[in-house]
Amino acid sequence: MNTTTLETRFRTVDGVRIRYADSGGSHGPTILLTSPWPESLYAFAPIWSSLAQHARLYAVDLPGFGASEGRADLLAPRAMGEFLAQLVSEAGLGLPYVVAPDVGTAASLFAAAEHPDRIAGLIVGGGAAAVPLELGEPLASWVLDPDYDKLRRVDPGAVVNAAMDAHAAHVPDHIRADYVASYAGDRFAESMRYVRAYPEELPQLARLLPTITAPVTIVAPRHDHVVPPANAEFLGEHLPNSRVHVVDAGHFVWEEDPATYASLVLDAVTSSVA
Repeated sequence: MNTTTLETRFRTVDGVRIRYADSGGSHGPTILLTSPWPESLYAFAPIWSSLAQHARLYAVDLPGFGASEGRADLLAPRAMGEFLAQLVSEAGLGLPYVVAPDVGTAASLFAAAEHPDRIAGLIVGGGAAAVPLELGEPLASWVLDPDYDKLRRVDPGAVVNAAMDAHAAHVPDHIRADYVASYAGDRFAESMRYVRAYPEELPQLARLLPTITAPVTIVAPRHDHVVPPANAEFLGEHLPNSRVHVVDAGHFVWEEDPATYASLVLDAVTSSVA
């Protein structure tokens, strides 16, 4: 298998058909990467080659995101955390480090709290975590607006393109097209159900944070106006084995500054967090 190119496949986990990419290899650590929103696992294309030189990579479109099949009962952080724990077992990932930006942040933290034997460490950030909620627009409206039918009328292609134009560095046309296709039709509106579970589930997660013993690296983009840095600060204050890295970038830091992001991931994987 070519370790330097992100090549996708499909498999079924817990009855859900998911898209994934596996660099292969059995030596060194394993890194599980979860797709950001409204993107896909192709968000990791800029860092794939550099990370694959040091670890086995396994990237996945979370259920309901990217090109993976959705299922209503998985569109909430706690349930998604259970899915991640099952994926680790079924895919034979051993004890992976989990890179879980954006929507993956809360899910991976639930997984680490409830299945500590399945995760070696986490690299999170850019995902809502603070209690009470600290969200910028348009995320705040998507989470809190009581009129879900209105949100269903949002043009998903316009959302994806606006997000890329405003918050990410140059995204190749074929990857942008994958993002747009991933949320076409009612896919984007359905994926909103995940973040609309935040008001109920983030307080549950907050109570679990002090019990997480795995090392957690928190990447905090300084100019993230969608998920403000207060969320990273909240995690840093409540996770007992964590450190916060402030990066001079926006929300999609993995694409805006891939070299720095890859460096932080590798540092987290190769060194313990004091």
